[in-house]
Amino acid sequence: MRTRLSRAGLGLALGLAALTGCTNAPPPPVVTTPVAESSPAPEETASQIVVGVNDISGGYNPHNIADGSTVTSALSQLLLPSVFRPEDDGSLALDETLMVSAEVTSRSPFTVAYEIRPDASWSDGAPIAAEDFIYLADAMRTEPGVVQPAGYRLISGIESREGGKRVEVTFAEAYPGWRTLFDNLLPAHLLKDAPGGWRGALAESFPAYGGPFSIKTLDKGRGEIILERNERYWEKPAAVDRLVLRSADQAGMAAALRSGNDQFAIARTDATGLNLFGELGQEIDLHRIARPRTASLLLRPVGALTDDQVRAGIAALIDRTKLIEEGIDGGPSATLRADAQVTPPSDPAYTPTLPTGDDGAPIAEANSTEAERLLTAAGYEREAGTWSRDGETLSVVLAAPREERPYTTIAQELQRQLVAAGVEVRLVTPPARELFASQLAMPVESGQGNATNTGNVGVDIAVVPQPTGGDPASTLASLFGCGLDREEQTENAPDMPANPAAFCVESLQPSIEAALTGATEPAEALAELEPELWRQNVVIPLFQLADTLAVGDGVIGVAPGPPLAGPFGAAVNWTRGAK
Repeated sequence: MRTRLSRAGLGLALGLAALTGCTNAPPPPVVTTPVAESSPAPEETASQIVVGVNDISGGYNPHNIADGSTVTSALSQLLLPSVFRPEDDGSLALDETLMVSAEVTSRSPFTVAYEIRPDASWSDGAPIAAEDFIYLADAMRTEPGVVQPAGYRLISGIESREGGKRVEVTFAEAYPGWRTLFDNLLPAHLLKDAPGGWRGALAESFPAYGGPFSIKTLDKGRGEIILERNERYWEKPAAVDRLVLRSADQAGMAAALRSGNDQFAIARTDATGLNLFGELGQEIDLHRIARPRTASLLLRPVGALTDDQVRAGIAALIDRTKLIEEGIDGGPSATLRADAQVTPPSDPAYTPTLPTGDDGAPIAEANSTEAERLLTAAGYEREAGTWSRDGETLSVVLAAPREERPYTTIAQELQRQLVAAGVEVRLVTPPARELFASQLAMPVESGQGNATNTGNVGVDIAVVPQPTGGDPASTLASLFGCGLDREEQTENAPDMPANPAAFCVESLQPSIEAALTGATEPAEALAELEPELWRQNVVIPLFQLADTLAVGDGVIGVAPGPPLAGPFGAAVNWTRGAK
């Protein structure tokens, strides 16, 4: 059962933080120059590392699915504090640059106490404190399109103690995955009342920093972000003075590595890019960096796709292998085909769960005969090459985030397939933030496990990234859970979907919640649930995204890093010099 943070409890927590803050005031804020949007290129120094990337376009909020780029991941590790960080083996370890401790202090109710270092502060002098935990938890519980909200939805209260440096978080149920919470904390004192609210948070840059680096300039016109050592950082200072993230195409990055202008590159590549990097010779070390995202199709149970037979019929028209090939384009994801609903292919525990027929062939592939049977059973007829029922053409709205590869190219291929099969398709490509925060969050009418859009413009099918990795139970509940406050909803009343797929099957919810709260082992729950998730034909995973890391001879300390995290967590130790 999900409960909401009470207004009284939230007010008490903030009040305690304010009162105790009066006796332990932070150091006076440092007057800083705002991040410049454009400035002359700085002189190169011996203490500078230049990193080639595909682009630097925002937003930069690591908690928004829409902002989940390689650059956003890099900036969050360089600029934002986290309670736990991944080790090289993927396990989570307490980040002692920020924390004194974090431990379960009670089982009934389940409570976790966090002790923050007294000297940990934002770059404007404000302490990193309980209000940052409260701000993030509240947003993750209520905002659409956020990354893995299920654990935050279990939080029933947060209390601030000891001037905000001790945070006590109470959960409505036990939560074994609690260590995955409160990474990439945000400066609540600057964002909570900012114009645009959560949706505007980190849309263009960062208002303050709590890591070893700070942004000197962010110039989208030049395609360059310059980061310098954060002089307000209370821990070990960065070994280099400056990091530069510089965007270029694949040929440009390869040329910059060859000349030594770039020390390394981390980029989305296709077959051409892999060849260009491979031709640089043995002085360049190449690595595949799997990302915590799976490119997926969402056949949302709204509009015409509310009918299970229609949805299954549409799924049977889709050539999944062709979509995967179109999206991978010969790049590093070629060996990361996603044939399971929850566990990503890069995970050591990954096992394909894609159902097969009596002949051993996968059933989640194009099958025109099966599609015809299903659509006919649903009352559709194909006349003049188009499927229709009661005089209405079978029509769907297909969406993908604007100008974002590989989603737009996959969507274009899917449109070709469905149109050729007799389905009318309208392709829309809104900005990613609009897609996740508005169109995929459009209220739906719930009842008997079905849903229909109540707005004028809804999305039936979406080609989008799905967060993956980390705690499998949290991933399962975030992607497929109905939410935990259903008893507060009025039957058949419009409600915001609990996930971008608008997936909610009440009969599966007890098993999902049992995995989330530790009553059932995640592996046991997945063994039961995965076949049914495939049968629902709502989420069709394609492949896990991956980058290519190309490290030149002029930098020391750059390594692939922990699984799904990449190299930037160790940036404080990077230096220039021959490997």
